[in-house]
Amino acid sequence: MDRKNFILNGDLKKVMWETSWPAVAAIVLYGINNFLDAVFVGYLINTQALAAVGMAYPLSQVVLGFGRLAGSGAGAAISIWIGENRKDKLYRFFGSFNFLCLFFSLICTVPAYIFADELMAMMGAKGELQTLAVEYFRVTLIGTVFWIYGLALNMLIRAEGKMKTAAGMIAVGLVVDILLKPVFISTFGMGVSGAAWATNVGMIIYSLLGILYYAKGKSSFRTNWKSIAFHPEIGKKIMQLGLPEMVLSVMGVIQSIIIFNAIARYGTESDISFFTVLNRFFLFLLTPLFGLMRGLQPVVGINFGAGNYSRTAKFLKAYIWAGVAILSPFFLIALFFPEELIRLMLPGYVVNLRQVSDFRLFFSVLPLLPVTVLALSYYPAVNDSRKASFLVFLRQLILYIPLMLILPYYFGINSIYWGSALIELTVGIVTLYLLNNGKLSLKKI
Repeated sequence: MDRKNFILNGDLKKVMWETSWPAVAAIVLYGINNFLDAVFVGYLINTQALAAVGMAYPLSQVVLGFGRLAGSGAGAAISIWIGENRKDKLYRFFGSFNFLCLFFSLICTVPAYIFADELMAMMGAKGELQTLAVEYFRVTLIGTVFWIYGLALNMLIRAEGKMKTAAGMIAVGLVVDILLKPVFISTFGMGVSGAAWATNVGMIIYSLLGILYYAKGKSSFRTNWKSIAFHPEIGKKIMQLGLPEMVLSVMGVIQSIIIFNAIARYGTESDISFFTVLNRFFLFLLTPLFGLMRGLQPVVGINFGAGNYSRTAKFLKAYIWAGVAILSPFFLIALFFPEELIRLMLPGYVVNLRQVSDFRLFFSVLPLLPVTVLALSYYPAVNDSRKASFLVFLRQLILYIPLMLILPYYFGINSIYWGSALIELTVGIVTLYLLNNGKLSLKKI
């Protein structure tokens, strides 16, 4: 049975397992990489360097946001076209995809490199902290085209349902990154820039593997992978379906800017390091969900394209329950062993009772996250990206940004943590309402 027929007709549990575990494994490895990135910088340099990397990291996510825009948009379209058997669009889409990736790389790199100092100041960095943050950020910008193109190509391979192939490519790139981190930081004495260069090398290898996949004709459809001819109709559809993930990335950066400025204003450098640790661990806990999210998209998209609407809803429910099951042990560890986790990443750091309480509050809403995260993948896959965009705007623009500007002023920096939990609770309830009461979009693309 070929991949398309397996997704359309295979046993639900078997399809979910075979499309999810490679994606979960790969993205967990990505999360471990981010976690080790912080560990290497904290151990091999110092906590100030960790704070600098933590402040630069959200802005580097804008670059990946453009990769997600192109990759998730094209991936959602590809899955539906595979289900519909639209060979014409599958052949022509690469021109628009390549054009958008190159265009995004250009508009990211040039202005961000020129105004790196101003951007780090905007994040709240000052003095030596700002110098280190700018150094790290500018090196990451040098690899922008590989960050965007590598990620987007990998998302296209996942859209075919070939999760093991995509996961293998991710694993190779990340293992290279992890192995090079201590070499570049300590052996070559490159400091924070060494951490960034190790990631760039990993992304170059990651991109080359994706290019070779299409160049050797290994995809499940015929396509003109060398083309850079932009087709307005296809380009518009890629942008439309990928917009929710892009908005999520950009709003996440704005959120981080506000939070880091609030901590810099009302707290200390120690508080910045603490938030960096908490945020990195939170992202690490989300990685299994992001894996399920990538596994859900082709399964839902291909079935939607083929008209199997009830099957798409069944897959969504199954994936949500899988997400809850995966997160449960991490959730318990975060609640019962917060001090040990903090000390693991910040050796010698003295944790106070307020920070332990903040840590637990921040992670208290983890069981709701499978609902909100998987909805962001589900809606574009059924050609209803407006609902996904609404959820992103609700969380970031309507709730997070205003509250994070107001709460620390009146209640101090600990309000960042209980305020975040309250926001996630609200968005989770709204998402459940939309999923339970919404109707499936039957529009084709």
